Amino acid sequence: VHVIHEWAWAGTPNEGTAWLRSQKLADTWHRILLIPVAGGVIVGMMHGLLEVLSQIRQSSSSQQQGFDLVAGVFPTIKAIQAAVTLGTGCSLGPEGPSVDIGKSCANGFSLTMENNRERRIALVAAGAASGISSGFNAAVAGCFFAIETVLRPLRAENSPPFTTAMIILASVISSTVSSALLGTEPAFTVPSYDLKSAAELPLYLILGMLCGIVSVVFTRLVSWFTKAFEFIKEKCGLPAVICPALGGLGAGMIALKYPGILYWGFTNVNEILHTGKTLSAPGIWLLTQLAAAKVVATALCKGSGLVGGLYAPSLMTGAAVGAVFGGSAAKLTNSVIPGIAAVAQPQAYALVGMAATLASVCSVPLTSVLLLFELTKDYRILLPLM
Repeated sequence: VHVIHEWAWAGTPNEGTAWLRSQKLADTWHRILLIPVAGGVIVGMMHGLLEVLSQIRQSSSSQQQGFDLVAGVFPTIKAIQAAVTLGTGCSLGPEGPSVDIGKSCANGFSLTMENNRERRIALVAAGAASGISSGFNAAVAGCFFAIETVLRPLRAENSPPFTTAMIILASVISSTVSSALLGTEPAFTVPSYDLKSAAELPLYLILGMLCGIVSVVFTRLVSWFTKAFEFIKEKCGLPAVICPALGGLGAGMIALKYPGILYWGFTNVNEILHTGKTLSAPGIWLLTQLAAAKVVATALCKGSGLVGGLYAPSLMTGAAVGAVFGGSAAKLTNSVIPGIAAVAQPQAYALVGMAATLASVCSVPLTSVLLLFELTKDYRILLPLM
């Protein structure tokens, strides 16, 4: 992803979208618009390749050895598609593909041995845990992610022996290898913040409900765009290879106004988390627009067939919603009781908003709580999160 990103956006500083906002649109519009489209074209062509391979796989004349070879190519192509999608800035995230790669490796490993269904599920869970663990350098969150998402079908009495140990081992090793190869720098920098008092807890409850509403809109919009593209393909005869390019075009058009929706690692999340101790009214309005634009762009990219996950977009959307809520709460409180900082800084609400949105969109409440705890290393964040 980094190699493709550096090549596609050559000459753009690491702060990426912040730099694009500071430039004249006349100088950057062609890159903002065309690079995601180019990524969509490449991903679409690879979709065509996958369709051909799928036909070969289903062919009755295929030999068993050839079948296994073709089956093993699918995860590799999907990984390349994800790298191209993210490298060209399309509005998705890397954690979903990382989990899929971990699952595919574990599933392929299980096929080489004589395993029953329960043991295969346990191996896939270990692969999923390693994907999250390496993505965020959060081994504990990776373990709970596997339990919440993969191990649900298994009953305790049917769980293979050493399942928990296997998941923990895979998660810890993945985090260690990721730290050794990519460094120990966290996915995003947690700002300094202060939780004022337990009297704020009702505000966090309201924020949780707000993030839940945003998440429902988010997931339904993803479903709507997916069905819309399927309808266009069936009724209008649009080739499937064209759809990702249309998704890239839509993301590029939105990015002309809001460059912050482009995937640039977690620099966009960092920018929101470090907005300062207070937010002005224009800043609150801008973050509101950015959150809405991110939801639409992500749903469009996902529905069009571009390859990526919803973890990173959920975190960014939640950070924006939380910062808007925190800034608005501070302004309302100061208007009632001038001169008294009765509520926490917007950063605290942004962190809680990230976890709440992630939990709702991806149905992983325990993972979200533990992920934020591992990133902040602060027990005080647990009460608002819960």
